[in-house]
Parts: sequence; structure tokens; C-alpha cells
Amino acid sequence: MTSLLERLRFRLALWLWARWLPILAYQRDLQSLTERALPPPRVRYTHLEPAYIVKHVRRAVRKPWVMRDRPCLRQGLLAYRFLSLAGYQPELHFGVDQTSIAASRLSAHCWIVLDGRTILNEPEKNMIKVLILRTGGDGQSRLDALGA
Repeated sequence: MTSLLERLRFRLALWLWARWLPILAYQRDLQSLTERALPPPRVRYTHLEPAYIVKHVRRAVRKPWVMRDRPCLRQGLLAYRFLSLAGYQPELHFGVDQTSIAASRLSAHCWIVLDGRTILNEPEKNMIKVLILRTGGDGQSRLDALGA
């Protein structure tokens, strides 16, 4: 059972990170952004269920003032961070819409996978996975390129 204090602590930290993330994202490449957004290697929210975390991530970013054109990235980084802090081993998948490859503007998407199941931002069928951010056996997160 999760205490009220733990839930309030989680929600405050999530709210703060939801506001801080756009500042971190400003003019950064994906690798440096993921490095800055990663959680510390300690577990904090051990009794929170994944569904509870995802619900509150969606709620924290439902009316964005900034990063409007990248809601999946903001949700994905927040969900990855807080699921990791709860002791889970989520994967943040990045994909490219294969129909946009020949277009002038590339269309990309990211989603969260936990235990082999997508739990946030279901990808469309025409997405090609290119990167996965995951936690290794040593507890450290790493960004793996697919096909490399």
C-alpha cells in the first residue's frame, strides 16, 4: 500500500520535472537530453503501480505551453524516469514514420514498453524502430541503436 505522503511526493516531483523538461530540451540533441533526463540509480517510489505513474504523466502534460509539437517525447521521458524510479525497467522506443522518409520533414514518435507491452503512446503500424533507451543489468540506462 502506498502512503499518501509517497503519492504526494511523487506527484510534486512529476509536476516539477514536467515543467523542467522543456528547459532541458531547449536546443539539445537526443543523446544529451536523455542523459540529463535520466533518473539517479536509486529507487524511490517502490509501491507505485505503472498504470498510476502513466496516468499522472499524462495528466501532468495534458495542456502544454511548450514542447507542443513533441508530446510523445515529453511523456516518454517523464514516464521512463518515474517508472525507473519506481523500480521498473521500462524501455523508451524511438521510431521514424517510414512514409515520411522521402518527405521534406521527418516524422518521429516515441513510446514506452514495459515487460514487452506498450503502456504509453502506442506506435502506428508504419513506424520503424531506430533507438531504444533501456536500463541494463548494471542499473545504468543506455541508448541502443537498432541495426547498428
